[in-house]
Amino acid sequence: MPDILHKQDPQLYNSRIIQSYIQLIKKNYPDVDLENLLDYAGMKPHEVNDQGHWFTQNQIDRFYERLVSFTGRENIAREAGRFSASPETIGVMRQSILGMVTPAKVYELIAKSSANFTKSSAYKSEMLSSNTVQITVTPFKDIKEKSFQCENRKGFFEAITMIFNYQRPRIEHPECIFRGDRCCRYIISWEKTFATYLKLVRNYSALISVFIGIMLIPFLNTEKLISIYSVSLFLILLISYAVVYVEKNDLNVAVKSLKDASDQLVDQIEVNYNNRLITREIGQIVNRYTNLEDVLSEIVSVLEKRLDFDRGMIMLANKEKTLMGFRAGFGYSSEHHNFLQKLYFHLDNPNSKGIFVVSFKRKKPLLINDINEFQDKLSNRSSSFARKMGAKSFICCPIICDKESIGILAVDNIRSKRLLVHSDMSLLMGISHFVGISIRHTEHLEAQKNQLKTVLKVLVSSIDARDPVTKGHSEWVAEFAVGICKELGLNNEDREVIRVAALLHDYGKIAIPDSMLKKPDKLTEHEYEYVKFHVNKTKEILDQINFEGPLKDVPDIAAAHHEKYDGSGYPKGIRGKEIPLGGRIIAVADYFEALTANRYYNEPMPPEQVINILKDKIGTFFDGEIVDAFINYYQSEFLNHSGIRVSSG
Repeated sequence: MPDILHKQDPQLYNSRIIQSYIQLIKKNYPDVDLENLLDYAGMKPHEVNDQGHWFTQNQIDRFYERLVSFTGRENIAREAGRFSASPETIGVMRQSILGMVTPAKVYELIAKSSANFTKSSAYKSEMLSSNTVQITVTPFKDIKEKSFQCENRKGFFEAITMIFNYQRPRIEHPECIFRGDRCCRYIISWEKTFATYLKLVRNYSALISVFIGIMLIPFLNTEKLISIYSVSLFLILLISYAVVYVEKNDLNVAVKSLKDASDQLVDQIEVNYNNRLITREIGQIVNRYTNLEDVLSEIVSVLEKRLDFDRGMIMLANKEKTLMGFRAGFGYSSEHHNFLQKLYFHLDNPNSKGIFVVSFKRKKPLLINDINEFQDKLSNRSSSFARKMGAKSFICCPIICDKESIGILAVDNIRSKRLLVHSDMSLLMGISHFVGISIRHTEHLEAQKNQLKTVLKVLVSSIDARDPVTKGHSEWVAEFAVGICKELGLNNEDREVIRVAALLHDYGKIAIPDSMLKKPDKLTEHEYEYVKFHVNKTKEILDQINFEGPLKDVPDIAAAHHEKYDGSGYPKGIRGKEIPLGGRIIAVADYFEALTANRYYNEPMPPEQVINILKDKIGTFFDGEIVDAFINYYQSEFLNHSGIRVSSG
């Protein structure tokens, strides 16, 4: 970003002015790159959202310059001025205006309220009649506003009157600083209400009645004069009643407008709350799952529950950015879902006119309410796809992360027939950005998992290379341990922690001399004590690996596989449930694998015999619940493969 800010530049314009522009852009110009726009102006998103923040003239100028170049609309400042008090903004400004009941009251107080929005000029308002006001805007010394700011003021003055359901007011601009005058002077007039005309009729009728009555005194007797005055008074009272009635109706209209605005504000609060729930729930999904398929499946479930669309899908590009395919969706029939799973769009064709591809490449959202109007602009494949899916109108938004398209989010309505609007597209753009962050975060987690798998493979291979006789021991122990976990109903996360610990449970043996590790005879007491040291060495080595999250327990679990249920094990001599669950599971798996495999010191034993030994050692060496889980697992997984019949007694 260029260095456009200078400490000596005064901060003149409140962020709410820019916020009005931003709301207009999101509603009417959703393809404008807001990040680029704010960056060029030297504005931060949090500054725009902070109602206590103020911007310099230089920042405002650059913001408008880039906005005009993006939209091609030279007079967008006046449009933004009208929008700042329009129903779509549902803001504090609109609420304040409606609370004043009449346009005259708003214009009358504008001089005081202007200080909350700008420090560049002095505002002065003067009521010329009940429906005409003169507003003078005089810039302070050394302040050099731009002509677009004059147009923005005109738009805002128009909006004030129109918000009360009046026609657009007439604005005369006899003096303008951009024509060489010392100030900008605006004369604003709007139509009089019916109540105003009735008041004039009532007042003039009363004067005329009194005048005529005085003139007729010499010619009429008292009785006739009383009759005439009575009729006149009745007519005046009738007109007064009509005035009160009309004013009451006008007041009711104003109150209804205020109620409608309040209802819209409540609706907007509900929408914002719903959107906040979406982002929060997606964040919880990312924290709960580490697999991308699971994350995408949960995200579309949230979108289906929270958004007002019949169908929706997420498509992601491959790493090479050559293909984009369906990854998750909601609302589709089984036939359509099967079709989508086989569907791919080519991203490496520079001449592709496919809507999804165009949105992906240009990083722009697209809203189409009648696909028939775009048939001549679509590729044959896109037209065929739309017909196959029964789509008539839809929104397609790019999923962007780190300024790079990684996929698209598309939604449509086929049952509700609700017309899709720009606010839907703006909503989806915000959501798609958060989805992009979530996807990228999950991809990083998967990359870390793959990296860990590679490290584990290398570590296990180094153990196998050390001793060919025990090659594969760690993998078998891990497989048995995971089988026990499944029988116990442990979740995937706990299974993975125990699997990793099982793979590394004997890594400390790398520090044991071959003379002991490969000794065919029985170990001496001294040698046995030294071999027991491998458990401490395992923990010492694994503690140096930066295990994160649930995996942080891997060193302690791996080091506990020689603890015994009665407390006679090592290294700590802990007992029962004090031993980590993973340690108790690996102990059973390790014992079974070691006795059923070939070793230097013994021949393999039949699995049925080893299982009986496991049963005998329940309560001393092993946890009975885990032994039972292993037997159930082994019977279901290996009985048919080996032909072994394991007794249940």
